Amino acid sequence: MIEVRRLSGADIGPWLPAVAELRMRVFRDFPYLYDGDLDYERRYLAAYARSPRSVFVLALDGGRVVGASTGLPLVDDADAFQAPFQAAGIPVESVFYFGESVLLPDYRGQGLGHRFFDEREAHAVGFGDYAMTAFAAVDRAPEDRRRPTGHRDNDAFWAKRGYVRRPDLRMRLGWKELGETEESEKSLTFWLRPLAQPEWVGGERSGF
Repeated sequence: MIEVRRLSGADIGPWLPAVAELRMRVFRDFPYLYDGDLDYERRYLAAYARSPRSVFVLALDGGRVVGASTGLPLVDDADAFQAPFQAAGIPVESVFYFGESVLLPDYRGQGLGHRFFDEREAHAVGFGDYAMTAFAAVDRAPEDRRRPTGHRDNDAFWAKRGYVRRPDLRMRLGWKELGETEESEKSLTFWLRPLAQPEWVGGERSGF
């Protein structure tokens, strides 16, 4: 039996090392090809440790973290994540950002992906002051030779969850990729889903 546990704010602190290790393991595969290190993880996860509204949804098997899904208010994340929304006229205060969902291969296909989204969306709705949720996915060309045979992107899954890909909202983020000697910037595109009808919908600033 897999236990799913939702934690917020200061309660995520003890779980940061386990989530960092899981991120390094899962994101090593395509499409991220992440050659992770703990220094990068500490920098990346620092925003979650600081945010009182952050959320970790953990999948535990006998107390071992086999899956994790994260989120925090966009206003609490790094400037690089906020900049595309600011350029598009979308108030960053209205967005709850989902960081990642990582799950070990043996535990996939059991509905945990949906559970991760359910829990994070419920967490965001509970505050009553977010208009939408969003996440960013790395851009990889269909002809990328590193794409494994039979690999399926998550686009259809995300679309069924109500998320819309926004090619006009892109960011550049650096990490060290397998085969690289140092970090290089990659392109990521945001996906958005409305949580509630915000007061500013109806004009050019609707943003969705």
